[in-house]
Amino acid sequence: MPASKSPDTYRSWPQQVLRFFGKILFYFIVLSIGGTLVFRFVPIPITWTMIDRKITNGGKLYYDWTSYDEISPEMALAVVASEDQRFPQHFGFDFEMMGSAFKNNLKGRRIKGASTISQQVAKNVFLWQGRSYFRKMLEAWFTLLIEVIWGKQRILEVYLNVAETGPMTFGVEAAAQRYYGKSAAQLTRTEAARIAAVLPSPNRFLIARPSSYVQRRTNSISRQMRALGGKSYLIF
Repeated sequence: MPASKSPDTYRSWPQQVLRFFGKILFYFIVLSIGGTLVFRFVPIPITWTMIDRKITNGGKLYYDWTSYDEISPEMALAVVASEDQRFPQHFGFDFEMMGSAFKNNLKGRRIKGASTISQQVAKNVFLWQGRSYFRKMLEAWFTLLIEVIWGKQRILEVYLNVAETGPMTFGVEAAAQRYYGKSAAQLTRTEAARIAAVLPSPNRFLIARPSSYVQRRTNSISRQMRALGGKSYLIF
């Protein structure tokens, strides 16, 4: 007759489960902080979005990492004016914009630009595309990490390099070379504004063949760049 298990054995099961998940959480925290520290200094080699585009579409991937100092200040200002005008002030989250997005979602409408540049970088570098609550929680964690460990200039540098700017094209250097035949350092205000204008949907709105919408958006971004005070707005 087998010996019966003691009450202590049964009580240990919850402890074992908690210990197991505690280890997973510990390793996740260590690895995520370690990875964020590494990418504070190392160029991003590839992102999940790049991999997805390569698998889905095939063909050549246009991606050329370029340091922040070798990108036109007009380009940095253009993406901030277009995507996240409170970028220098917030700590990764624009709660005012998030509140507006929430109210619009309740009414059945959706708002563009609810995610900050920091959130977009966290998603693009460390996570996959998706809309689950679990992924959003991970995005919030990595957003806090890069705000603390990287700082604003590094976040903007990464964004300018990994943002999708056209079909199979990532980063402003690749876009500048492919569509303007020049380096990102040489981009004018209008050219930078046009690149920023297609960011909401770079496979639908094209830099090379701008629609009337892209042209209007380009002009709007140029005006907002001037309204923000020009390149001095991004002195970190």
